[in-house]
Amino acid sequence: MRKVHGIKNLIAYLEFVDFPLTEEQVNDLLLKKELPHLRPLKHLIVFNLDHIDWWISQQRLKP
Repeated sequence: MRKVHGIKNLIAYLEFVDFPLTEEQVNDLLLKKELPHLRPLKHLIVFNLDHIDWWISQQRLKP
């Protein structure tokens, strides 16, 4: 499983794959539970990059 820890690392990955989001946008998506993530501990967020890639592909299909 490819994964990154933390919002800043996710933002860096999103920029790398040409799907840039701001920290505010990521936080908003997390609050709405629209962005796939794991929270094994209260202050730790883990993003499975395979799930993120799937989510990005779904977002790009939207008109």
